[in-house]
Parts: sequence; C-alpha cells; structure tokens
Amino acid sequence: MIIKARHLAAVCILVGVVGCGSPKEDIPQQTVTQDAAPLTAAEAQELGDQATALFGALPDKMPGSENDTPELIALGERLYMDTRLSVNDQQSCNSCHLVDQKRSGVDNLATSPGAEGKPGDRNSPTVLNAGFQFVQFWDGRAEDLVAQAKGPILNPGEMAMPSEKAVEAKIGAIKEYSAAFATAFPKTKKPVSYHNIATAIAAFERTLVSPSRFDTYIKGDNKALTNAEQRGLKTFIETGCITCHMGTTFGGQMYQKLGLVNAYDTKDAGRYAVTKDPADSLMFKVPILRNVGLTAPYFHDGSVKTLNEAVSLMAWHQLGKKLSDDEVKSIATFLNALSDPQRIASN
Repeated sequence: MIIKARHLAAVCILVGVVGCGSPKEDIPQQTVTQDAAPLTAAEAQELGDQATALFGALPDKMPGSENDTPELIALGERLYMDTRLSVNDQQSCNSCHLVDQKRSGVDNLATSPGAEGKPGDRNSPTVLNAGFQFVQFWDGRAEDLVAQAKGPILNPGEMAMPSEKAVEAKIGAIKEYSAAFATAFPKTKKPVSYHNIATAIAAFERTLVSPSRFDTYIKGDNKALTNAEQRGLKTFIETGCITCHMGTTFGGQMYQKLGLVNAYDTKDAGRYAVTKDPADSLMFKVPILRNVGLTAPYFHDGSVKTLNEAVSLMAWHQLGKKLSDDEVKSIATFLNALSDPQRIASN
C-alpha cells in the first residue's frame, strides 16, 4: 500500500531520550532477514500520519547553505581534511569525524585521541546532518557550525594549535591556499583569517545532508520500510522516545537531563560546565538519531557498545521503563532504517 498523502495528526507526546553510536563489530545488520507481519491499512495510515507530524522528511539543504559558493565549499573540504590545522600535522577534522569514502562522520571510538595522544572526555558525534541541530557540541557551547569549527583547532585536548594567529600564519604560509582563499572570499581584505577558515569548513559541513529510506517512506512509499521497521517505528513512538527525539533529525533540538527518571552514573556535569547554572547539571543536547546504527559507541561518554543496549538503558534512565527484549529489538530495527544507504557499505 502506498499512502498518497500524509496529514498532520494530533500526537500524544510522552517522555523519552535515546543516545547515539557503537563499535563497528557491534553494529546491527542493516538488512532484516526475517520480516514481521504487516500493519493493517488503518494502522499504516495512522502511523504514517504520526510520523509525518513528528518527524517529516529531511530537507535537501541545510540552513545557511543558500549563501555557500562552490569555491567556498571546495576550500572547506580541503581544510576539513588537512592535518596541518593541528599542532603536530597529524590531526584533521576528518580524523575524528570521518566522512571520506562515504563513512558515517565518526571514528567509532568511545572518545577520540587528540594531537597529544590522550583521549578526550566525550564521544565525537557524527557531523552528518549536524547543521540541522539548534546548537553544537554535547553541552551546546557553540551556536552554529562556524562556532563549532573554531573549537577543536585550539582545544589543547584536540588539535592543540596555540592561537588563532598561529593558525592564520600557518595556513597563510601554504602557497596553494592563497588563491583558494582569495577566490572563496573575494570581498575580504584579509582572506586567510581564523573566522574564514571556520566559515569555509562550515560550508563544507552543510553539504553533508544524509537521508535514508525513512525519508522515502515519509514521502508516501510504505514499502520503503519493512514490516518489522514499521512496527519498530510504532514501538518507538508508543514507548515515549518521541518527546526528545523529534524533528527531521530525530533529536538535536533541545537539552534533556541525563537520568531524568533513574540516575545515570557520570561525573560529566553536562551543560552546567558552560553556564554554571545548577539547573543545567546533567543536561545534554539530545543527540540526533540519523545514522545511529553506524555511529557507535553510544552516549556522551561512549560507554555503551551496542544499539540494543543503548535503547534498553535509555528506556530505563529516561522513562523508568524496563523494555522486553522484543521491544528493544523492534526499536533498534527501526533505528537502523535511519541509516543512509550510501554510507552503510563503508561502515
């Protein structure tokens, strides 16, 4: 059955949060070997209406991309891949957020090593679809992709460059960049600036729109999702994951307390470290679930290896629910349908 039109439906919003990521060997298979019984026509119509109201299809372009020129994007991609942005010439943006060879925007490590070789404090989230989020970083300390791009280069635990001026001097001394910056920023007196470096990287990141079969489903083709995946979507909604994991990216649009119902053991204070407001203690940006089946391990600390475990733990900590194995499997089956088909084979 193909649903010809999807209308907004009134949806009861429940409470829920699910985290992101798991090592490659633990990533569930993207194909379903044994399908479930199909939904009835009425159930399928209702589910389609709910999904359209809650999520919708991923837009073709990210906000701000209308001002990005091909020259700016090309420069941004070159900078994103350039290890010379790090103090030891060994770290690039792509070192922790791998997007080349159609990979999923992460390194599949619990926490990523910086230029000094020490692992960071938080899991590196995927950069795919990142520009659709309302803020960047787990604690929301960057308002957009430009602000985010400025952070890791100077972070002592990441790329560890000593200052903005040092970055400008290093990149400005590289001959092949002179013409590229001049072309990308034709109206700027000082094309090679730290802000322009971040601006170019952000322009490239805005091209990393990563759709899935779910978007084909939302546009009216029920067959784009298997029966098991549709039932998983239904379980995802009915379980209560939808309060936080809504919108086209299934998250990334709000903060939520980790351990909302049952405490989660962590020394990370979350957004409190940024605001110093006690109300922000243990508050983290809700992660997006697009490509979640490819971006293990999960949670801000990268402590959870499998998607099934992540679903089970979040149901307990955020909802106070102990899901059955079948419920966990059903939700995880649906979440794997949010993976970009073009990137599955590379992960």
